[in-house]
Amino acid sequence: MKLSLGIALSFCSLISLAAAPAALAQRGGPFGTRGAGPGGGGAGGGSEIRPYDDVITKEAKSKPGVFLTHQIGEKLFYEIPSDKLGLDMLWVWQLGRTQTGFGYAGSPLGDRTVRWELRGEQVLLRDVKYAIRADKKGAIQQAVESTSVAPIVKAFPVRAWGKDKAPVIEVTSLFTSDVSEISARRELNAGTLDTSRTYFEEIKAFPRNLEVKVLATYSLGGGGGGERGGPSPSPTPTPTPGRRGGGRDPSQSAVTVVVHHSMLLLPEQPMKPRRKDERVGFFDVGFEDYADDSHHQVENVRFINRWRLEKKDPAADVSEPKQPIVFYVGREVPEKWQDYVKRGIEMWQPAFEAAGFKNAIVAKPAPTPREDPNWDAEDARISTVRWLPATVENAFGPHVHDPRTGEILEADVRMYHNVLKLARDWYFVQASPSDPRAQKLPLPDDLIGELLAYIVAHEIGHTLGFPHNMKASAAFTVKQLRDAEFTKKWGTEASIMDYGRFNYVAQPGDGAALIPKIGPYDFFAIEWGYREFKNDEEEKKGLAALVAKQKTDGQLRFGDAQPSEDPSRQTEDLGADPIEATELGLKNLQRVGLYLVDACCKPGEDYDLLRNMYAQLIAQRDRELRHVTGMIGGYEQINLYFGDADRVYHTIPADRQREAVKFLLTHAFQTPAELVDPAITLRLEAGGAADRILSSQSSILATLLSETRFKRMAEQVQRAKAGEATYAPWELLTNLRTGIWSELDQERVTIDLYRRNLQRAHVARLASLLDSGSDSDLAAFSRSELNALKDQIQKKLEAADPVAQVHLNEVLAEIARAFDPASRPAAATPTPTGGPFPRPSP
Repeated sequence: MKLSLGIALSFCSLISLAAAPAALAQRGGPFGTRGAGPGGGGAGGGSEIRPYDDVITKEAKSKPGVFLTHQIGEKLFYEIPSDKLGLDMLWVWQLGRTQTGFGYAGSPLGDRTVRWELRGEQVLLRDVKYAIRADKKGAIQQAVESTSVAPIVKAFPVRAWGKDKAPVIEVTSLFTSDVSEISARRELNAGTLDTSRTYFEEIKAFPRNLEVKVLATYSLGGGGGGERGGPSPSPTPTPTPGRRGGGRDPSQSAVTVVVHHSMLLLPEQPMKPRRKDERVGFFDVGFEDYADDSHHQVENVRFINRWRLEKKDPAADVSEPKQPIVFYVGREVPEKWQDYVKRGIEMWQPAFEAAGFKNAIVAKPAPTPREDPNWDAEDARISTVRWLPATVENAFGPHVHDPRTGEILEADVRMYHNVLKLARDWYFVQASPSDPRAQKLPLPDDLIGELLAYIVAHEIGHTLGFPHNMKASAAFTVKQLRDAEFTKKWGTEASIMDYGRFNYVAQPGDGAALIPKIGPYDFFAIEWGYREFKNDEEEKKGLAALVAKQKTDGQLRFGDAQPSEDPSRQTEDLGADPIEATELGLKNLQRVGLYLVDACCKPGEDYDLLRNMYAQLIAQRDRELRHVTGMIGGYEQINLYFGDADRVYHTIPADRQREAVKFLLTHAFQTPAELVDPAITLRLEAGGAADRILSSQSSILATLLSETRFKRMAEQVQRAKAGEATYAPWELLTNLRTGIWSELDQERVTIDLYRRNLQRAHVARLASLLDSGSDSDLAAFSRSELNALKDQIQKKLEAADPVAQVHLNEVLAEIARAFDPASRPAAATPTPTGGPFPRPSP
């Protein structure tokens, strides 16, 4: 594993990889026990400087690089060239390998900028901060400098002098003791580092970077960290270690992992940075600037993360770059997928060409050991797409950037093997009705290859500096998504950096493309971030002209992580109209249900594939229905600046909100026949279909009857102008009651099992809101709804069949208990579980 800074997770949740066995080097050496006396590598060694050959003995395994490294047994020495002292270096540490339950292989643990300084007969390792700056000379610069002393992480006595007065220091304790600045303890939620069970695993030296892998053992006595984020059903947020990827062994008293430390020399000449604009999506690096007081406050400056691209011919409209972005297809990528990985990398070439760079990003096969014995994927000068043998259904694209300017220095896309399963599952439930190739499993390799190229292109986008643009999947109309010519040109979403997945809106016979590709927003963002300009004034005008296009072209707009109130910034969605898109999507899911068994089952095989795809079908249906819930009480956020629009948040029209509720009552709260078909369910289970449907409906019901939604809707009513149509939250409550209890309108009341379950869930949800401590009107209107429902039921009891009567009487009893908290049974005291590490949330 290499440096991994600025990660953006992509496709699904990560779990940990089991740590592979490693050969442990023999301990000991000419200086005796590690960490004791002069050999400890600390400031207090007190030993005299000795002749070079007495320190770096014949037993030393020496490697030249940015520093000369010497390993003698379990001791490590750095010989630091004089011209490298005082230079800024980026130190990144991550999990190289781990155990089940302790994070993910490749996950970042931290990063900081460091500087090695010679002070007399000591070398100081200093922690350099760029959080505050003042580039103008004068009093303010002096003030900033006076509060910017770089902390000393560790001091190392000089053991010997090398060539040209290069200090030789022992750095063993930097890696084998628990130095808090570079510790993995918090992220592992572990205790202290056990020095007696910690070893050097591998040491590599390159011209611009050093790589040190440490086989580290931590006790499990606690020590901070805790759960840090969690998996999502899709690409997701940045992967972070923690208690994930399976359960911990309760008998385990320690955890052993490989911690990979990378130290990279920053560019001698910093790249010219580009200021971030919130209307265009880029990862960024920021600092406080005290030099500019034009607004009478500290300015928070952010520079975008991007590669350094400079034209060979600055006068040409389109020129090859002096140094292209080169990604190698890793040696471990299976042969049959290598061409598709290459295709995914180079899908970005047209966007760069439109921005003035020909062949700006190229893919190359990794050379064989015979072709280049010195080639190493962990060399910080090399960017790769790597293949990891793990059941994780994911891929992610980290990059390393210069904290001074945002310049991306290298990147490694990591493809977990089971990302193939993820692509297969999605494509089958989303797009197979329009692709006969996908209506029988397994999918053909050429189709899997196309899906893989798309995933690689998405991850490459992260390595180019782009976060997810969740607004892009709502930029195309349903008509465009069903248009063969349009989708052939632009794919299925305005940016490949969205989570639009595959075209579940297109219907059989449309001939529409089904897989995302580099979209209009991607062309726009590449040009905004990478186009070269002659001078600062032209750059300012050129960037302003580009971003001004967003005023009239919604396909060029950016929206990052999904806010709950904005239906145009949801994940896994497609189309500008969630209702129409979901209606078409549900039709496709019904089609999948009809051939699900035939697609998944073969004589003589078990039902594992059918079980998996049945679960995928249900999950896809839930996702699509949830896209409609976002419209109710919703606002579309259009991030235009003052002077370009009169507001940022635009209320979803009242008639569209009512239409959304009507749609959900018809589709979400009615029983989907295709999901309870005995031809499917009785091959998988004796019972449980009713619970599965109830789980889905209860989740959507809780989403609709939430306090945050109620408050937004109430504010929409309050701020409406005279005569302006609104959809009030109490109207939502009434509509839900009328739709969920529609059987009460029957002359002879009959209620089936699925609807009885839903109705009980409705009453339970309203009852839970009565004494929730709400600071809104929700509790009061929930009480009103329960009273109205009680009156309805009492009027229809005699008209109900025997089963419905029993059900309705129990509902009346539940309402009575809701109004009288004293009559409710006491809640059972939960039994404590687990030990010092609480059980992770599901």
